[in-house]
Amino acid sequence: MDFAFTDEQAMIAETAQQFFAETATSKRTRQAMDADGFDRETWQSFCQELGLSGLLISEEFGGSGLGMVEFANIAEAAGAQVAAIPLLGQTMTGQAISAGGSQEQKSRWLPKLASGEIVAAARNPDNLEADDNSLSGTVEFVPHGNIADIFLLASPSGAWIVEANDPAVSVNTLTTMDQTRPLVTITLTGAKGDPLPDWHAGVQAANTGGWICLAAEALGGAQACLDRTVAYSKERVQFGRVIGSFQAYKHRAADMMIEIEQARSAVYWAACAVDEGADDVLLALYSAKSFCADIYFKCAGDMIQLHGGIGFTWEHDAHLFFKRARSIQTLLQNSAWHNEQIAAMLLGEAA
Repeated sequence: MDFAFTDEQAMIAETAQQFFAETATSKRTRQAMDADGFDRETWQSFCQELGLSGLLISEEFGGSGLGMVEFANIAEAAGAQVAAIPLLGQTMTGQAISAGGSQEQKSRWLPKLASGEIVAAARNPDNLEADDNSLSGTVEFVPHGNIADIFLLASPSGAWIVEANDPAVSVNTLTTMDQTRPLVTITLTGAKGDPLPDWHAGVQAANTGGWICLAAEALGGAQACLDRTVAYSKERVQFGRVIGSFQAYKHRAADMMIEIEQARSAVYWAACAVDEGADDVLLALYSAKSFCADIYFKCAGDMIQLHGGIGFTWEHDAHLFFKRARSIQTLLQNSAWHNEQIAAMLLGEAA
């Protein structure tokens, strides 16, 4: 299969890369970590100046109406800078409402999501109790739930939009490894939930957007790990030579490059499969999330090792990539779960 970005897609990718390189700097990321894990300036510019928060939302509701390939370009650029923005929850919620929401829900929430007027967080809890859309239970590990205005909560029996200012909703921020994507525990005691009419379609769309987001972020982060490692190898001198000239160092960098190119294929296979409604879309999504998350974690570890002593310090950015990689591995089901889904699909076909 031949694949190449269109001129418009290449322009979007270049614009996003330049934007995040200039705005989501390591200094801003560290400032966000010391606060609430949210880079407000980058987010406001992302939503209002570039209008990228509504990339997947239809033009009818203030978005751009573009596809997953374009969105993957954006998420990849954000991941390359470990941007401290709530892209995951915003995407999942927007996709769920677009696919499974009522006309009233779409008119009320989608324009606000597209403009960045509100921030959304999403989670699929297993222990949510719903009594006539009155929700109770504890929802753990909600990304960026500390700054969310609305929550998309989906259980095996339905999906609801819950407003964060509901008195029956309490939020407790957790201490987590990745401080650029803080997690919270939400406690609901009879909170009012606005149900999605077609919640099956909404949950599937939310998961699709979430898996593409995480896989593309992982790709961008892995590529940044390699780029920074190669740049360091040309500057650091040992035994009278730059360390990049040593054969063992070259081999590790070459292995990283090959793995990253495989991850790139996985991400854009999945994105194309979604946009084209391909029959193997689920296989592509499971593969992309699992493979890219694991490759990112490996590349982040290699980055630390190949930087030597400086790579283990707080002052260097390597730990930011390592923590984000570990976080991506666990969000929206780990690699073992995704691999089990792939195995079940393949074995089922074989049978």
